[in-house]
Amino acid sequence: MHIEKSNLAGKEVKIKTSVTHPQNANFGGSSFRVEDWWDYLTGGSWMNASGNPACIVYGIRIAFTKELVPLDDDVLYGHTLDGFGHLVHINEIEEEQNGN
Repeated sequence: MHIEKSNLAGKEVKIKTSVTHPQNANFGGSSFRVEDWWDYLTGGSWMNASGNPACIVYGIRIAFTKELVPLDDDVLYGHTLDGFGHLVHINEIEEEQNGN
């Protein structure tokens, strides 16, 4: 569990171009407005958020990704320009804006 806000909270970052999404062909390379760590916002792991659409899609997405995404809670919640909420692992954020 994260006990402090992410240093990316409230910032706009870029998702790596290699990141894929089953419902959004333009997800990789898109801008992402970070709300904060998922567990900091909700008080629990994304893995225990039964029925939450963003968590379900994230689980499916990382299960089929070509890149290795750690199965941990270093997961940010935020919004792409389409307005939908998404989970993105910190490793899926462009390095120069990562800051972690």
